[in-house]
Amino acid sequence: MRFSKLQALAAAASWAMTAAAASILEPRGVEQVKELGKKLSANAKIYWPGSPEFEKATTRWSALAAPKVNVVVVPATEKDVSVTVSFANNISVPFLAFNGVHGSITTLGKMQGGIEIWMNQLSSVKVSADGKTATIGGGTMSKKVTDDLWAAGKQTVTGTCECVSLMGPALGGGHGWLQGHHGLVSDQFLSMNVVLADGSLKTIDSKSDLWWGMKGAGHNFGIVTSVTTKVYDIQHSDWAIETLIFKGDKVEAVYKAANEYLLKNGTQPVDVINWSYWLNNPDVDADKPVIIFYIIQEGVKSVDPVYTKPFHDIGPAVIQPASGTYKDLAAWTGIALDSPPCQNVGNANPRFPIYLDTYNVASQKKIYDIFAAATKQGSDFANSLFMFEGYSEQGVQAIPDQASAFAFRGDNLLAAPLIIYQPAGAELDKKAKALGDQLRSVLQQGSGRTELHTYVNYAYGSETKQQWYGSAKWRQDKLSALKKKYDPKGRFSFYAPVA
Repeated sequence: MRFSKLQALAAAASWAMTAAAASILEPRGVEQVKELGKKLSANAKIYWPGSPEFEKATTRWSALAAPKVNVVVVPATEKDVSVTVSFANNISVPFLAFNGVHGSITTLGKMQGGIEIWMNQLSSVKVSADGKTATIGGGTMSKKVTDDLWAAGKQTVTGTCECVSLMGPALGGGHGWLQGHHGLVSDQFLSMNVVLADGSLKTIDSKSDLWWGMKGAGHNFGIVTSVTTKVYDIQHSDWAIETLIFKGDKVEAVYKAANEYLLKNGTQPVDVINWSYWLNNPDVDADKPVIIFYIIQEGVKSVDPVYTKPFHDIGPAVIQPASGTYKDLAAWTGIALDSPPCQNVGNANPRFPIYLDTYNVASQKKIYDIFAAATKQGSDFANSLFMFEGYSEQGVQAIPDQASAFAFRGDNLLAAPLIIYQPAGAELDKKAKALGDQLRSVLQQGSGRTELHTYVNYAYGSETKQQWYGSAKWRQDKLSALKKKYDPKGRFSFYAPVA
């Protein structure tokens, strides 16, 4: 009876929030938002439905279970974020921060009306006088961070994709090209300004109990308006890549070689990265997906043959070497600003991530066959792809497991099918989920693990909080205690909620 009563109370609170959010568009609500506008700084903006600015601000990369927004507030200062959150609290309206809008987790769909806080004006990179740190605005995109630091002879760990923000990936830990040297994106942080659930703007660092939670589960606790992070002198201007494209009949040989010559039981060299995609490319194979395998190396003008020759011996259909700088990596791997994955074209883009220790060759073959059958040319999922990200892990694993809410430092690989399709109703959504779940399940079975480890930044949304943040009781207890202390009313509960 007690459980039923709690459920009823939660449902009533949710209904009240939704109703209040919808009322923003009514005359009284419009007047309230106009009053908010008077409290914001001169360069802050408010966008209403029907305007092109609203459309641009609310369009997400994935159309599946996208949050619904009634009005957009675009803060120009950190204080504007605080004022907006306080305003939303006062009128009992939900709010949600938008950054690179690449978060595709279906829990975001619980936002059924409210205020979007679009962070894109909080974009800045300022290197300190001693050149050891940089202060970066909470809405800054990864490409700007990379470019501005590079111009100053510096770099730091960012997400790999140019069109995601620095903070979006960082709140879930954040993988990046340089993590083998320095650790995750969030491992670089020294302090952050964050707007908490009550609207207060606080500066926190390692002295705060919240610091641990912000680095891996940060979506649950606040909106980061700026961050001070470590930066490093550029050690190597030269980077090289070799792109090898194989037909599907080589799948077992390719991943056997990857285990033996690259991954090396989790000791992949710090200057080497292996990445691969499976996708349809009729120019190479008209019937089945191809394997695009990247070998990336730092500090060289061409990838060392000790890494490439074993793959040449397999017989790729295409071999394409290239050389350049760190700034070329996103374009080489198809995740630059103008690359297809960075375009918001109305697709549903659910992902089904899983961390692994190694490539299980038999499982790779099995999932290739399933994936190929489901993504035939002309099928609903023909534009889908499978991602395998094999970063160097030394810097990540050098940091103690208990140092942050990110739970899966011991894993070596990140795999994720990305099921791309044009939305066409609930049945197609169910079909996509069934495919993604099946592919992930095969990989988990092949890993020999009973527990599923997932990357929260790629998560579908049906995973458990243990699968997002680790199953250790101390982890879950710590997250629950932080949530109770800093967000007892659950204002930050749309992205992979811890409670």
